[in-house]
Amino acid sequence: MRDSVRRQRPPSARDRFPTGGPELLHLLARLVRRPRRGDRRLPLLWLVRPATGEPGVLLRRFVGRGAGRRVPHAVLDLTDRPETDDVPTVLRELHRQLSLEAFGAARLRFRHYPLADWLMQQSLATDTADSGRATLVRRLRDWRGRRASEEPQVGGDSGLGTAVQVLFWLLRRAVPSVVFRIAVSGRVPLVGSQYRWFMRQQYLAPRQSVTFLGFAERLTAGWRDGEHPAQVDKLLLHAFLEDLRQAYRRRFWRPGDWRRTAYPVLLLDGVTVGDVGHTLVRLLTDVRNETGRNDPLLVVAVATAAPPELPAPRPLREADEAYDEWAEALPETRRLRRAAAWLLVLRLAAGDLVAGPGAGPAALVAPDPPWWSRRFLPAAVALALLLGVGAWATGRWNLDCHPDPRGRVAVTLVDGECVGYSDSAGQVFNSEPGQDRLRAVQRRIFAQNRAAEEVWRRSDHRRPYLTLVYLGTLTGNRTRADEESYVSEREELEGMATAQYALLKESAAADGAALLRVVVANGGRQMRHAGRAVAMLEDLARDDPTVLGVVGLVESRTSTAAALRELNRVGLPVLAPTLSADRLDQNSSLYLQISAPNADQARMIEAYSRQVLRVGEAHVYHTTGQDSSLAEDLYVSTLVDGLRERFGSRLTRLDEWRTGRRLTQECGFRGVLVFAGRWSEFDGFLRALKECGTDPPRHLVADDSVNRYMANPGLRASAPGNLPVTYVSKAAPATCAALRAAQARRDDARGSFLAWISADDLLDPPRCRDGAGPPVGERVSLAYDASMMMVRALESLAARLRHADTGRRWEPRSVNPVGVHAEVLRQNAAGGYPGVAGVIRYGPDSGEPVAKRIALLTVARVPDVDAAPVEVFHCGSVDGGPDPACRPR
Repeated sequence: MRDSVRRQRPPSARDRFPTGGPELLHLLARLVRRPRRGDRRLPLLWLVRPATGEPGVLLRRFVGRGAGRRVPHAVLDLTDRPETDDVPTVLRELHRQLSLEAFGAARLRFRHYPLADWLMQQSLATDTADSGRATLVRRLRDWRGRRASEEPQVGGDSGLGTAVQVLFWLLRRAVPSVVFRIAVSGRVPLVGSQYRWFMRQQYLAPRQSVTFLGFAERLTAGWRDGEHPAQVDKLLLHAFLEDLRQAYRRRFWRPGDWRRTAYPVLLLDGVTVGDVGHTLVRLLTDVRNETGRNDPLLVVAVATAAPPELPAPRPLREADEAYDEWAEALPETRRLRRAAAWLLVLRLAAGDLVAGPGAGPAALVAPDPPWWSRRFLPAAVALALLLGVGAWATGRWNLDCHPDPRGRVAVTLVDGECVGYSDSAGQVFNSEPGQDRLRAVQRRIFAQNRAAEEVWRRSDHRRPYLTLVYLGTLTGNRTRADEESYVSEREELEGMATAQYALLKESAAADGAALLRVVVANGGRQMRHAGRAVAMLEDLARDDPTVLGVVGLVESRTSTAAALRELNRVGLPVLAPTLSADRLDQNSSLYLQISAPNADQARMIEAYSRQVLRVGEAHVYHTTGQDSSLAEDLYVSTLVDGLRERFGSRLTRLDEWRTGRRLTQECGFRGVLVFAGRWSEFDGFLRALKECGTDPPRHLVADDSVNRYMANPGLRASAPGNLPVTYVSKAAPATCAALRAAQARRDDARGSFLAWISADDLLDPPRCRDGAGPPVGERVSLAYDASMMMVRALESLAARLRHADTGRRWEPRSVNPVGVHAEVLRQNAAGGYPGVAGVIRYGPDSGEPVAKRIALLTVARVPDVDAAPVEVFHCGSVDGGPDPACRPR
């Protein structure tokens, strides 16, 4: 076997340098070079020097020279040391030298050895057992604080290490006593690992002490006298080597670990058999054998004689062969715990110390680290990751659109719009100027969400509890800084906030009264991203059994119809306060419309023109909004179809109007001029009619979309011209005057609604105050009715589920959204739901209301914001009687 090793060994130092030279230095250079992969087992190199020559002087010069990246080393000349030196004294000197930042790289950090050495220097001999323990705890805490300020407790130079260091420093300063006790206990991961190590190593039987403090007490002066001296020395040496092992660990996530390319060297010069140097070599062998662990320390001992453990040295010229044979035999010798297992003894001849010119390395220099471990790389990788995460996050979120851990928030950026849902102030939709009232009502809802959860908790979960999602268009419109562009959405949210408020005002003992949480969701401009929002809501409904339905959807478009189909697939009912496109219910079997369909609106406009205006001819202009088509806009397309069917041959002009198109052909028109388009184009439509001057069209009638325009004081105040306008209202029974009249005749439903909306602590500003203040806004009542229909259905189901057991806790999973929808229809079949904006009744297999009250309101001058509109015509029933047909007020 050894012949084979000799034949296959790598070229020797003499082969590589045929001119001769100091083979000792080349052997040393070979051993200290750390392999790129794995680690080399390092011998305890014992050099028997010749009678003449000073190999120690040569080696000291060799390891002490060089610039830049030098090999970490410590030199100890034992010829100048006092004979009283012992192993602890020598280790203290070695620790001092190796800890210096003098080798062109990050200094070696020691954590275990300094603690063991410090404990050995403490004296508790004059204290009693209790007072000695208290003294040790106090000193240890003080020493730990000083160490923390001098040296980081987490090695390495990674960003994670720095963050952990800062965190530990803050914890130690904030709660030093508690943190110290936790660290010393060794029971918490990442804290107090050095104390945990002492209790797991094998010297001095640490388990006999139960705790680290008991073990530490045994190491102090006086108490240590009862311990075996060799065991104490081995513990110190083992701690010293453990620090070197940890410093030389290689972890793939810390490139700095791979910059240590050379093993540290310990040069012991002037060693004699039996002195402290020889003792240290023997203890190193014992520790390596007994622990079974390798360490990265290369020890070079220069002595005048061979050690008694291995008295037959090999000549230096056979150094390479001797090392290979030693490495081959090491597994067996260390397993047998041979005293010479780690020793490699070489005899130097006088000629081995003569160096020819250029024969050997001028200094012991550490190899260059791999390129990917250079210091710039972690910074470059961190920067790249930061930029990548920043780009990814910028694509999904921004400062006004971001998930928040304090509530149920799921949002993402789509085409610059924040799409998703939120139930807390951590995400408030729409940061555009002029939308303060929209943001304010969202914050009111989120505050009432917290209040509802608190009331539910205090009721011991006895009250029924449901979540409704408001899904609307909360972003996308271009607005002036002083223009409120989301009046409809704000009013619908106010209606849901009013429903929340009414339920919170119920008595705390009313276990049958439900509590309502509202989740606000944004489907983007013209509901174009409603599909993305519904996908998020599907996950919410899966995780939260209290989610029972969706209110809103705002605009009747093909994207809205697609969202309805998706919500139907998910199993969530939809109650739409203002959607009115015909046949929308064909997209979902769980869809319920609160407002009258467009067919009823077209019937009313035709009846008004015939019965009141007494004109036979009609001109209809339709618009669909920016970046939309008639096919995509279901509201406009079905309304135009209804008007075409109702007017028939009397419809003499049906055309599309776009911004910038003139309308001079309508000047002086004596028939009914119908604006069947989106509110966003109504201002431009009025400007085009302004060209008619003193000969405007006689009768201008607008659809219910214009209600958004009329509800916006800023837009109305700057409206062009002085034309009178008649427009469709879906909630005429819920005007301030109508609500006061209902309250006077003791209509509890409308009277309570009036009390809520005029309260000081709900809407801003309060509505219908003493005949003054802003109007209620028709969508407030419609959204309130939609929310309360679901609430009353849930309360009915809860009452039937509980039977006589009124103290039973509410279990949200006892009902499901489809069941609540069925209960809404069951209650409705008994005569309709008595809504604030009029009774709501559904026909068989239909989600459109039957004979729902709608009206035509007139303003004499659009810019006259203070003048209340006057109802001039209406259709449908207010309180549930038979359909009275369309007629003037």
